[in-house]
Amino acid sequence: MEKLLLIDDEADVQYSFRRLFNSSEIEIHSASSGEEGLRLVPKVKPSLVLMDIRMGTGMNGLETLRRLRQTDARLPVIMMTAYGTTHTAIEAMKLGAYDYLLKPFDVPKLKQLVTDALKATRAMRQTVACQPLLESEDYDLGIVGRSPAMQEVFKLIGQTAGTDATVLITGESGTGKELVARAIYTHGRRADQPFLAINCAAIPENLLESELFGHEKGAFTGATSQRIGKFEQCNGGTLFLDEIGDMSPPTQTKILRVLQNGVFERVGGNQPVKVDVRVIAATNKPLEQAMAAKAFREDLFYRLNVIRIELPALRQRREDIRLLADYFLRKFARSQGRPPSGLHPDTLALLESHPWPGNVRELENVIQRSLVVGKAATIMPADLPPGFAVARPSPVNPPSPSGVATHEPANEPANDVAVMARTLFTWARANSKLKVLPAVERELVICALAETQGNQVQAAKLLGITRATLRKRIEKFGIQRELSIR
Repeated sequence: MEKLLLIDDEADVQYSFRRLFNSSEIEIHSASSGEEGLRLVPKVKPSLVLMDIRMGTGMNGLETLRRLRQTDARLPVIMMTAYGTTHTAIEAMKLGAYDYLLKPFDVPKLKQLVTDALKATRAMRQTVACQPLLESEDYDLGIVGRSPAMQEVFKLIGQTAGTDATVLITGESGTGKELVARAIYTHGRRADQPFLAINCAAIPENLLESELFGHEKGAFTGATSQRIGKFEQCNGGTLFLDEIGDMSPPTQTKILRVLQNGVFERVGGNQPVKVDVRVIAATNKPLEQAMAAKAFREDLFYRLNVIRIELPALRQRREDIRLLADYFLRKFARSQGRPPSGLHPDTLALLESHPWPGNVRELENVIQRSLVVGKAATIMPADLPPGFAVARPSPVNPPSPSGVATHEPANEPANDVAVMARTLFTWARANSKLKVLPAVERELVICALAETQGNQVQAAKLLGITRATLRKRIEKFGIQRELSIR
């Protein structure tokens, strides 16, 4: 349950807030003065504070905000004022307020602002654990994987977290770029300061610059008051710019200036604003190609590309699928208050052979759906979405009409092999980095070891090669096996 602390000396405002946020998901606490609010914070441990700037007696809102920032710089505080965009309201934003609202309230805007602030709180306080072996489930969200590719990601997170270097995270959609950004933040020197994320592709181009840098009153139609942007809100902390490849050239220019000297101007303003913000950017677009097409500034690219972390697609680390599936099964079982489910071997085989165009996010959704529709304690192939439960080629040859097993492959498996080959080349055309033969050979070795519970002799026989050749392939591909190899 989320806890909101309202600090306002007006009983009518307290009553209105209790009516507006009367739900089983939000618990409202109130204080009539800054002093009382400061006493309640360590007891209540609120997720968000909403506070009036002017109060009748005692400490005013600005001084209370200053004290709150000293206690917990990550606690979002929304300031409220009935006096328009006065100097005190602007000063509140400079002190680190999340945002401010004008009285009387625009109720939909108030509710949306509270929702956004609570989301920011969860992002800041959600410890992102890098769990290569998934030894514990005592965390809400983690980066899971033991593949060689993910081990390199873990190393880069560790090497980068303790610095203020700008980081560029690249990878396909659904690979976990924001999770990596929050892992860097969680383990970094700014972990006690704000963390804000903004999706550059989700905000219209004409509004993105204002969202990032703020605007002055009258800067454009509808700008009825001064607004403080994300860079100022995040001063001292970490700002995650997701999908930066979708940013327009004018906004790119301003981002470049901030990265160079920490200075920018609000939209419609001419006064420089200086901030100290660590920037982590991410994109699923090839920025090198965008630079060649003059769609992305070359100088900005090199400013962002100080440390680069490239996340592998799920199809490039299939040995992690079993681990990820188990992680999501436990996660959703806990959230639904039910014992963890298991995976039928055929279900696991289907998951491991799926191309996963949506990557880890798609796998998470598939597991959640399967838990909802599954009728047994074990997830069966029929519980997977349509398109998964396809017949697998029979591993043995069908008998001849005389009843004697033949040594020639039957037409049906041969046709299946041809279909699979065409599918592989379709993937290869979509991903220029995919080398078909090495990729297939590696996956065949992994599948053979899984099918034989790690017995190298049986796996080699299944593959039609010698045990010595199998060992060479294991060494060549650096296969990390979950099963004990005998």
